Amino acid sequence: MLTIAQPNSNKLLRWQKVRHTSFSRQKDIFGAAFTFIFFLWWEGRSPTSATKSKRAKWLVAKMLDLGPTFIKVGQSLSTRIDLFSPEYVQAFSELQDKVPAFDSKDAIAIIESELGKPIFTIYRDFGMEPIAAASLGQVHRARLHTGDEVVIKVQRPKLKELFDLDLVVCGQLIKVLRRYFKWMKQYDLEGIFDEFFTILYQEIDYRQEGKNADRFRANFANNHEIIVPKVYWEYSSVKVLTLEFVPGIKINDLQTLAANNIDPKAINEIGIRCYLKQFLQDGFFHADPHPGNLAVTTDGCLVFYDYGMMAEVVTFDRDQMVKTFFAVIRKDANTLVDTLTSMGLIEKIGDMTAIKRMMKFVLERFTEKPVDIKEFDEIKSELYVIFEKQPFRLPPKMTYLLKSLSTLAGVALILDPEYNFRTAAQPFIKSLVVNQGGGIMGGVIRQTQEFISSKINQPSGTELILRRLEERIEQGELRFQVSSVESDRTLKQINLAVKSLIYACIGGFMFLAGTVLLLGNFTNWAIVTFAIAFLSFIHLWRSMSKLSFREKLDQFVEK
Repeated sequence: MLTIAQPNSNKLLRWQKVRHTSFSRQKDIFGAAFTFIFFLWWEGRSPTSATKSKRAKWLVAKMLDLGPTFIKVGQSLSTRIDLFSPEYVQAFSELQDKVPAFDSKDAIAIIESELGKPIFTIYRDFGMEPIAAASLGQVHRARLHTGDEVVIKVQRPKLKELFDLDLVVCGQLIKVLRRYFKWMKQYDLEGIFDEFFTILYQEIDYRQEGKNADRFRANFANNHEIIVPKVYWEYSSVKVLTLEFVPGIKINDLQTLAANNIDPKAINEIGIRCYLKQFLQDGFFHADPHPGNLAVTTDGCLVFYDYGMMAEVVTFDRDQMVKTFFAVIRKDANTLVDTLTSMGLIEKIGDMTAIKRMMKFVLERFTEKPVDIKEFDEIKSELYVIFEKQPFRLPPKMTYLLKSLSTLAGVALILDPEYNFRTAAQPFIKSLVVNQGGGIMGGVIRQTQEFISSKINQPSGTELILRRLEERIEQGELRFQVSSVESDRTLKQINLAVKSLIYACIGGFMFLAGTVLLLGNFTNWAIVTFAIAFLSFIHLWRSMSKLSFREKLDQFVEK
């Protein structure tokens, strides 16, 4: 991730100036995590915009203080305008511009140590001031003795040692969260954690990043809309990467794009087609497409930077993704649910009606325009069932695919708030019609042919009337199911209320008993009863929290 280096980079953050131990790192990470969890709980009480802005700034400051691992997380969240309030998105976006640079003397020392020569033996000119700072390194301009202009990516000092500590501490944190927060058990946090750190360790081997860049460039060799900087291998190593200098306009700088007569909608369509090719044809994709890693040339081409976080899609999942893509294009909710289930993103439950209706609603409303959360009011009952059953899962193998999709969706909304996915995908579909091939390519072509066939064989007017009649019958069944859900909802609320009352009675009784025992000089027994009272009050708090959540969910459904 490349960003403008800060002029006040001499001001070191906590992770840069503290000599870390396992205990100090544990204290910093656990303290930040549980403080933020408390803020989230408190934020459930409808805070003002000023309060949310204050908390978001606190979180960003903590991420900067905690260092590269957490900066990477925050940068990924900076485009999620569909998930976070504007205050948080604005704060996260600052992580793309406020990553501090380190001392240039340290950078030169690393370059000379890695390449085994004095700096000016390697480069004719070397810019002492970094032009950009990244979470894992920084970038300097230089010129080779051949006259080629290059940029040199230099890894931050002692980065691996910090990652080794974070690996242990974050693993401990996940175990604690899974133990005390039951709702987290439905997610394979350990798998996601392993996947994240596997990629993170790959990112600090710049030789792997260079290989990724070469492979990515080869995949787009015939596409003049996508630019991938050339790698100079003779000037690269594990901690140093020398690349062709390719200047560009930051992809979310709409003002500069407009000044250069570049249409953001056209860039958006290029990006969508580019990622469809990566996912469905190549099976090798850039997993970190946030605004710091994407730029636009003055002639409207898309430039990708930072090839450290790349991922692959295995053949089976790619085949399922092809089916998913064409199910979205055809607005086929049944096939979409089936493929997502095969990929492990949805867990089968007894009655899949609510999930299929939600998918159908999304396909009908949002394949030709961005998602609008307000429109989900129309399917509140289905959403309640989904909240109850929680059938959605996040398999570790899909972590980076979903991460890149969500980040890309955020960038797309910035470029064009009304972008049309179907329209942007049409050129990609047309390009497949003229291709031939076997294996995964054959699967893509078969799905393309099925899509074209479905467009040709659209149902007649009579068939449409019959389908609408069928849908009305289904809606009648759904109304019957909703009334049953409402009864079930009421019973669950009563159950939680009774539990809360029991815990309150036990806790209150034990507290009074402990007080009496303490006054009667039965100190040991008093301690035991106070401990029981304390545990009862903890259970009371958890039960009341669940009851409060259910009440809010019911209010949402009944609005």
